[in-house]
Amino acid sequence: MRDYRELVSPETRYFESRQPFATELGGVLPELRIAYRTWGKLNKEKNNVILICHALTGSADADVWWDGMFSRGGAFDASRDFIICSNVLGSCYGTTGPISLNALTGKHYGPDFPLITIRDMVHAQKLLLDSIGIKRIRLVVGASLGGMQVLEWGLLYPDTAQALMPMGASGRHSSWCIGQSEAQRQAIYADSCWNGGWYDLQTPPASGLAAARMMAMCSYRSFENFQSRFGRRMQDDGLFSVESYMRYQGRKLVDRFDANTYITLTKAMDMHDLARGRGAYEQVLGTLQMPVEILSIISDVLYPKEEQEELGRLIPNSRVIYLDEPYGHDAFLIDMEKVSRMVREFKEKRADQAA
Repeated sequence: MRDYRELVSPETRYFESRQPFATELGGVLPELRIAYRTWGKLNKEKNNVILICHALTGSADADVWWDGMFSRGGAFDASRDFIICSNVLGSCYGTTGPISLNALTGKHYGPDFPLITIRDMVHAQKLLLDSIGIKRIRLVVGASLGGMQVLEWGLLYPDTAQALMPMGASGRHSSWCIGQSEAQRQAIYADSCWNGGWYDLQTPPASGLAAARMMAMCSYRSFENFQSRFGRRMQDDGLFSVESYMRYQGRKLVDRFDANTYITLTKAMDMHDLARGRGAYEQVLGTLQMPVEILSIISDVLYPKEEQEELGRLIPNSRVIYLDEPYGHDAFLIDMEKVSRMVREFKEKRADQAA
């Protein structure tokens, strides 16, 4: 079995619950484990909490994948803030997911891991925060899958989440995004090592997962970014530069991520709909009363700006700000200096209104 713990920071902590965890769609996990990291100190009033929600293949190690956001006077200032990031439910970096052992069978869950939703992820995070004694979150922030969690925090726990900053996300997954996800999953299913999800973890469906990642990269970046970075340049080995880049990205993910996990999390994203079971979409968004800053990436082809602008129209105490860079959806991971400034300004000027 691939041990992803080698990729997790030794500073990671773990919350363990022996109580069954019921999922929104009817599944039950006999026990729950959540991997998480913290930075800074919780103040006496316990009102300096910032919760970071990570994206699809991220982890609790936010200081690694969002390193440019951590600094004195920056978005996440450990000298002032108590920052927490947990590995999302269903992932492979320490939190209960498909590679975890099922206490009822003694075997890893594999494809038997129950279908989960963004709401399940947030409920799990709430259990973690309750265990630490946190009742209020000054700011919940995250991008992509993380942004979906941010929005659900506002609806599930409005008395806890004082301000929200979703980035590059929508209020409901579009057919465009669902189609992208399904194409990627089919690439995994088509791998000869897939075996219905019961693959040997030492010989995973590597080719399928690599192909899925390559498809995803085409939606994480933009036409302009690919053109300026690669053009039609050829390498000495006869490959176009962009071909080499895509293959590298595929191999890189295979080395650090699990295929069943990828399927579990993309299906959860496809289920994302803030109005599911709650009523009319417009009315549901209208119930969000805390300050909300919505970061839209102009060149994002996966979650286009029209989706963030829709959120801005429907959420009362919100505004949309724009990151006008050519990098595509991944701009929140690339132009960290600008993103850090935007988070800091919101945290200090608008989020404090709710403190």
